[in-house]
Amino acid sequence: MNIFSTFSTVWAQSRVVAAVLCGLGLALGTGLSCTTAFAADVAATTHGGGPRFCTRTAILAKDACAFELVDDFKIAFANCINISDKDDREECIEEVRDDRAEAKTECRQQFRARRRVCAAIGEARYDPDIDPTYFVDPNEIGNSIPANTYFPLVVGHQRILENEDEVITVTVTDKTKLIDGIMCRVVEDIVSEDGVPIEITADWHAQDIYGNVWYFGEDARDFETFEGDDPEEPELVSIDGSWKSGRDGSKPGIIAHAHPQVGETYREEISLGEAEDMAEVLSITGNEMTPGASCDGACLVTRNFTALEPGVDEIKYHAPGIGVILEIDDEGNRTELVEFNQL
Repeated sequence: MNIFSTFSTVWAQSRVVAAVLCGLGLALGTGLSCTTAFAADVAATTHGGGPRFCTRTAILAKDACAFELVDDFKIAFANCINISDKDDREECIEEVRDDRAEAKTECRQQFRARRRVCAAIGEARYDPDIDPTYFVDPNEIGNSIPANTYFPLVVGHQRILENEDEVITVTVTDKTKLIDGIMCRVVEDIVSEDGVPIEITADWHAQDIYGNVWYFGEDARDFETFEGDDPEEPELVSIDGSWKSGRDGSKPGIIAHAHPQVGETYREEISLGEAEDMAEVLSITGNEMTPGASCDGACLVTRNFTALEPGVDEIKYHAPGIGVILEIDDEGNRTELVEFNQL
């Protein structure tokens, strides 16, 4: 079976999915009827006689989002009908229906955001060729091998950033992890509020022979302290956002190019539904000042975004030899480097 036959089979099967969703009243297009949306899908996934793999991926992810919506709604509704008190039960059902409406809107917005990603990076499959022979020994970075200046994976480098609510400590550890045959460096990222960790993440990065730094996954753990708990022992409440290259179709992306080009847009990671971070290079001559470092015409400036949170952008300034020294969210809030250490 050739690739176009295979693609056609997958496409046909997904149309069955679409028909089911339409029957459930969950067509997640742009307000079109199911018939019109079906025709639009056909037109969207073929171009010049060949398939548009990026757009097809966006449509399949949209279908998956709709099925997850149905699953969450049914479970939540089932919990509501088991509430004995009539007023509480009706309040629960109303809240569940409101949540469903919000989830439908989010699915649509994510689909549109993924389509915009396709417009930016093209329709080709995202399937990077990961060859272990093209990656360097992480223990030699900063020694016999120069580190990527915008993301130096040098053991002992530590950045401490602060905003109004949090302190973020990022440390390049001496730990390594083997992923997809690539020996990755473990970078620890701890987010604290009032001295108590609320998020601890182990990021896995590797540098290739060209100086690009790749992102192979993360172990993300969120914590919360509840009333009566010991604040020194917060409870693990979520591992959302965790992913690993090679697991469940997840693939690595570039976290820092050795020679970034203004205007280029690229994937930092891809784990559909979990992690879909993107970056766009805005400048390589940025100027900024923070308490811990500054850059005078030398900062790499990127716009960072994800289809999972449509409309939410973040601007990052990367100082040579240090890494990110400033993050500015879409409301203008600044997370600034206050201290840079070489432990």
